[in-house]
Amino acid sequence: MGRSSNAHTSRRQTDSQPQRSGVCVCARDQTPTSPHPRPIPPRIPTSPPPPHGLLPRDSYAIGSAWGERMPELRSGVRQSRLRAKKVEDLVAQDPTDNLVVAAPTVAGRRGRGRGGGRGAARGRGGRGRGVPVIDLDPDQPCEVLPGAGVGGRAAGEDEGTTSPVPEKVQVGHSPQYKVERKLGKGGFGQVYVGRRISGGTERTGPDAYEVALKFEHRNSKGCNYGPPYEWQVYSALNGCYGVPWVHYKGRQGDYYVLVMDILGPSLWDVWNSFGQTMTANMVACIAVEAISILEKLHAKGFVHGDVKPENFLLGQPGSPDEKKLFLIDLGLASRWKEAGSSGQHVEYDQKPDIFRGTIRYASVHAHLGRTGSRRDDLESLAYTLIFLLRGRLPWQGYQGENKSFLVCKKKMATSPDLLCCFCPPPFKLFLETVTNMKFDEEPNYSKLISLFDELIEPQHLRPIRIDGALKAGQKRGRLLVNLEEDEQPKKKVRLGSPANQWISVYNARRPMKQRYHYNVADARLHQHIEKGNEDGLFISSVASSANLWALIMDAGTGFSSQVYELSPIFLHKDWIMEQWENNYYISAIAGATNGSSLVVMSKGTPYTQQSYKVSESFPYKWINKKWKEGFHVTSMTTAGSRWGVVMSRNSGYSEQVVELDFLYPSEGIHRRWENGYRITSTAATGDQAAFILSIPKRKLMDETQETLRTSAFPSNHVKEKWAKNLYIASICYGRTVS
Repeated sequence: MGRSSNAHTSRRQTDSQPQRSGVCVCARDQTPTSPHPRPIPPRIPTSPPPPHGLLPRDSYAIGSAWGERMPELRSGVRQSRLRAKKVEDLVAQDPTDNLVVAAPTVAGRRGRGRGGGRGAARGRGGRGRGVPVIDLDPDQPCEVLPGAGVGGRAAGEDEGTTSPVPEKVQVGHSPQYKVERKLGKGGFGQVYVGRRISGGTERTGPDAYEVALKFEHRNSKGCNYGPPYEWQVYSALNGCYGVPWVHYKGRQGDYYVLVMDILGPSLWDVWNSFGQTMTANMVACIAVEAISILEKLHAKGFVHGDVKPENFLLGQPGSPDEKKLFLIDLGLASRWKEAGSSGQHVEYDQKPDIFRGTIRYASVHAHLGRTGSRRDDLESLAYTLIFLLRGRLPWQGYQGENKSFLVCKKKMATSPDLLCCFCPPPFKLFLETVTNMKFDEEPNYSKLISLFDELIEPQHLRPIRIDGALKAGQKRGRLLVNLEEDEQPKKKVRLGSPANQWISVYNARRPMKQRYHYNVADARLHQHIEKGNEDGLFISSVASSANLWALIMDAGTGFSSQVYELSPIFLHKDWIMEQWENNYYISAIAGATNGSSLVVMSKGTPYTQQSYKVSESFPYKWINKKWKEGFHVTSMTTAGSRWGVVMSRNSGYSEQVVELDFLYPSEGIHRRWENGYRITSTAATGDQAAFILSIPKRKLMDETQETLRTSAFPSNHVKEKWAKNLYIASICYGRTVS
């Protein structure tokens, strides 16, 4: 499918159009045949379900309202988003795997119509009035979207907008400096040596004869609205332990200028000068001092956002601070704590199209576009320490537009045991601790410092001063921390092995009939769908594993008619557009690893307009654009590594967010649940899992929602859920964590 191909269709719907009873669309031998209408067969009374113990391999089962098995519906209307009902995140491990069977292409048959109301709230616009749109060009994969920093600043300087820096500088009440050699160039400016033209006797401080001059052009992205954002951070942090002093700042000509203490080599420079290696003692000293610096910075309400060897500098050679560690470059710093009297932690969010930091050292949360917090600085520090000790990280060497994707995937797939296999034990313990911190968790800095106690040598042998770490607790020149003996073990946020599993989502519903089928080959798909239609059921969700299909059929969909197509083409455009013309809307989709797809389209939905996109990567940028146009995600699926996302107008949702992860975003889902969101769509490739969470316009009588992850289709668990009036709302197969 070409990247530049677009197909759009439009039509005006009227409620007076006669509804066709069904359409038969065939994909036999990969050759679609023309659709033919078929008459509606006489309604067959619904019969009791078969015994649950007598299920064939391509199984089905029914949950019904009969007998004592379905208890009364639980009550509990949400009073506010912040007091949402507690929901559970369940993980069940089934020993069996799905059977792999070749899947020939067969015909898709229509479903029989049935009258009934809609299951979702309607917005304005009325049913059937709108223009379906199809958008097939995949977005180019994005390595880094430069939305980093406050005010949309980019992590890179704008070439072509810079003019020569002035030969002499005087800003504010500073002395006059002559601009000399260039010290370096970072993401947020250029740094030169400034030599005082007259006076100056000190090596550091405002009276220093030599300073560092940081220039940032007024036309750079960070200066669109005045002085660089970094200035605000330095003003808030000036005097903070481990952060260099800014003595003067101001604008001269086309440049904003900072006058700072001049420092010595970076840890990157030192690492190179030592033959690209460092001793465990030296890296341990760096670790404890860096943790102490970050603790003081975090105490001011900021996270650094770009912790790496290049941003840690030693003091000026020959000065008293030549063994002292400093943290520089605050261009990507952000607040983890709200400014002002409230002092509350910033709200959690995820925007997968925004990346902040340096790919090699960034936390996985930064890769995934999550709001920065204290844990991210510490995770980046862990990668920095391991790099300095080992000389290389496993994800170095990736190139291309999807570099960030590949690096993040590798980071999440590399266990602490593997990453730290040639490191002393404290480094593994540090990595395990910081990668399992919650978003708003306060780090136990003293405990983290104490991990490296055994590696720290006596003072006269320390290549790095550890003044800050020693202030945290000292006994006979050694580090000390008062650990709580009764510390409770925490739930691990990220540790686990990547796995492919079934992900099923259950919603509280009034007692109803629900049927599932799984491990269904193409040739038997029609048989199950036809039987369900005869029993008054419509397809509500579909999924695929090992090129076999899973179907969920409900009596409570609100659909009046349904058609489907099983096609060797992933989301067959021509057939979808034809059904749009016949007033059907996509209500469920599934893709198989062999590239085939099952598309279900229904009448009786509340939708007034639809658009879908096929993309080689998760199309968050397109989703975000469509949100602004009044669309919401209503279906998702994958085929191999390709994504298919359907968005609809008049979906019944007021707000929507995305949780995307290379394992399973348990923490993010729980945080969304607490704020009133509920999962409404799921899809997963072999690499990533995506969850769409929505807030409905109409409050639900019972907001209980549960998720389940199982290695085999959760047939036994489904029956347990039915007994609690919990019904499958969404299901998919793909990447999770075991």
